Amino acid sequence: DQTAQRVNDSIPTDGEQRIPGSIRKHSVGLGLGQTFLRSDFHDQGTDKITPDLYYNYSASYSFDFLANLHWSKHSYLNQDVTVKGLALAIKAKVWQFDAFSPFFLGGFGFYMPQARRMENGVRKETREQLVFGMNLGAGVELRLNDEFSVGVIAHYHDPFDVRQENAP
Repeated sequence: DQTAQRVNDSIPTDGEQRIPGSIRKHSVGLGLGQTFLRSDFHDQGTDKITPDLYYNYSASYSFDFLANLHWSKHSYLNQDVTVKGLALAIKAKVWQFDAFSPFFLGGFGFYMPQARRMENGVRKETREQLVFGMNLGAGVELRLNDEFSVGVIAHYHDPFDVRQENAP
């Protein structure tokens, strides 16, 4: 009877892990990667390695909520660009094989880009304004155990344009 009870207690019930991964779980992660400046910022600063902070909430076995907080400053000659952002996205797991899962993500975010440059010997700054933007990405993750996972992600951020009064 005791052996049968131990076996019975180890069988998952509804709501427990039958599929690899956990649901209703919060996690925080650090990212380190190459930031490429594009569009209007391309000539204002150089690409460089920057940190990111990620928050993930596993809402279901297929979808997660992902928040990405990032800040980077890029300089070139007498110019620089600072990009701050909070990107919110839905992460969709394409399929899961054991603890490995590729995913896509997409959503919207809040960005605060600012550029500074020399014009006729005078340092000028663009207006710092909070703007809306979109973000897209793809990646893979490998769950090492219930507490740790590692992964690779390509994350594209596109802040919408900030209109300047008399300057680009």
